[in-house]
Amino acid sequence: MSKKKDDSHSNPVIAQNRKAWHDYFIEDKYEAGLTLQGWEVKCLRAGRAQLKEAYVVIDNSEAFLIGAHFSPLTSTSTHIKANPVRARKLLLHREELNKLIGATERKGYTLIPLRLYWKRGNAKLEVGLAKGKQAHDKRADIKKRESDREMQRALKSR
Repeated sequence: MSKKKDDSHSNPVIAQNRKAWHDYFIEDKYEAGLTLQGWEVKCLRAGRAQLKEAYVVIDNSEAFLIGAHFSPLTSTSTHIKANPVRARKLLLHREELNKLIGATERKGYTLIPLRLYWKRGNAKLEVGLAKGKQAHDKRADIKKRESDREMQRALKSR
């Protein structure tokens, strides 16, 4: 029997939201598909996407990616007026959506897009179920990171 390969490292990343790890405690991750138009797929293939200002909203039991910026290429179809920040529907299983709805409405969690990547030719979005960090939490993280770096330097110099 052949083992299934761990392809989490082989998926080419299109865009990442690095600020999310600084501003939120990421508790759980979900993989969602995206409904895209043709010009958006071309933009993603060219690597012209940003998740910096993006967030995920649940409306009428459907998840939408809001605020993600896909810069249109000049060579794409000219008969379509491209809207680079339109709301894009996320494709999730009903069970996952129900969990996310419960967490965001009752427990006060937020849905944050973490990274956009290719998987078997399809664009996928990793959505994080997150709680916001307070200022003292951010400072504690910075302090821990700096102490870890100092320990690594000390071990390296020995």
